[in-house]
Parts: sequence; C-alpha cells; structure tokens
Amino acid sequence: MTPYWRPPQERPMTKIHSLIVAACATALSSLAMAGGSVHFVEPVDGASVAQEFTVKMGVEGIKVQPAGALMEGTGHHHLIINGKPVAAGVAVPADDTHLHFGKGQTETTLKLMPGQHTLTLQFADGLHQSYGPDMSRTITITVK
Repeated sequence: MTPYWRPPQERPMTKIHSLIVAACATALSSLAMAGGSVHFVEPVDGASVAQEFTVKMGVEGIKVQPAGALMEGTGHHHLIINGKPVAAGVAVPADDTHLHFGKGQTETTLKLMPGQHTLTLQFADGLHQSYGPDMSRTITITVK
C-alpha cells in the first residue's frame, strides 16, 4: 500500500507545477536574450524593392542556431509578412504569414505583390517559442 504522505522528491509533478516550470523557463529564456537584438541588413526601412527581392537578417549579442535544441543565448529567425510580433513564450505560427528559418538561415528571397508591406523579423528559441516584441524588428517597404 502506498503511504498517503510521500517526500517531495517522490511526489508526481502536478499540472500547476508544470505550468510554473514552463513560466519560469519562458522568463529565464527572455532574460538570457537581454542585450541581444535582431535587425534587417537588407532591405532597409522605407526601401522600394522589386517584386522579387532578397531579405538579409542580422543579430547582435545573440547567436543563430538551428531549431530543435534549447540553448541559452541562441535562437533562429522568423519573418512575419504584414503581421505583428509574437508575444513572448508563444509559439510562432506556421502559416503563409509566418516564415520559419529553423535551419539557421539568415537570408531568403521573397516575392510580394506591388504595394506597401510590413516585414517583422521575430527571433525565437529552438522550439519556435517567441522571445517577444523586444526581440523583433519591423520595417515598411514598398514593392514596385
């Protein structure tokens, strides 16, 4: 028969404990990124570009690492077309608006319809969990 009381190391993790651990991990990962930033190397904010153009993504104070492993001070790029930054700790959606660069890519070619567009560079951890608006950068471009 199992005793009613068990030492803490023998107790199963409850749902609330799991939530607390997840919240702490998110907070710590955000702290690990403090001082880091992302930026567009190309195009620059306000640029006029052809329908097909190159996007070059840069980082400072952090390291680009392929998705799959959680490593402090690392992550990978996501490019959001005509959308907003993703809140910290939330997984970046996988759809036509949110492009994932989980292999650690720092450059891509886009083809967009003529007109004004916003491009948001969003950095996320190895599990595609966003580091939040502080680790994003939005520019506006005009496609000719």
